[in-house]
Amino acid sequence: MMYGYGTFWGLFMMALLVAALLGGGWLIYRAATGARPPDQPGAPEPPGTPTAERVLAERYARGEIDDEEYHHRLATLRRG
Repeated sequence: MMYGYGTFWGLFMMALLVAALLGGGWLIYRAATGARPPDQPGAPEPPGTPTAERVLAERYARGEIDDEEYHHRLATLRRG
């Protein structure tokens, strides 16, 4: 006789199966959508997050910096 341990192991294996199915579904979802953690290289920026070039272009459009400074800073950003 197993003295009730069969019930315990059956529930444990069922929980393990459910966890594996949920984890697999989550991995498939991430692969299908291309979602990556923000700190991972190549991860897309969240919508609405200004990039350095966008901020520089906005400053130029507002007249805060002149042509020479804009092009100098843009070249520096693209080099680095």
